[in-house]
Amino acid sequence: MRLETGTAAPFFSRRDDAGNEVTLDDYAGHALVLFFYPKAFTPGCTAESCDFRDRHEAFYAAGYEIIGVSPDPVDELARFRSEHALPYPMLSDPDHAMAEAYGAWGMKKNYGREYEGLIRSTIVIDADGLVERAWYNVKATGHAERVARDLAVG
Repeated sequence: MRLETGTAAPFFSRRDDAGNEVTLDDYAGHALVLFFYPKAFTPGCTAESCDFRDRHEAFYAAGYEIIGVSPDPVDELARFRSEHALPYPMLSDPDHAMAEAYGAWGMKKNYGREYEGLIRSTIVIDADGLVERAWYNVKATGHAERVARDLAVG
């Protein structure tokens, strides 16, 4: 199930890279960019995370907060965030419940093999808690730039 523009963003409650509970309600009144990625420290996920890092000031200036979400455990996310100087929180979704709720979990195909897994996706939630935009099955490289361009950020 993919989210449609204008629908209410699903509630979430996940632990961040510091072990703190983070919920959708924490961002009430703020626009939010959630990007879902499969695995910390892999080349594509590192490139995408660093691309959002390199553009974070423009997103913030335009009123958007950024959060990265993956199935990685909290301690792995802490190390990932620290090593790459990521200025935004990273959420741990080990049971992929958040990814499922946001349409970022499902069947994937890789080299002819089908399996269930995280679908690289970005969901933008407006200040009222509604889905503003959603991109699914995106390429890691250049995606943050495309999101910034489509949202007229920086």
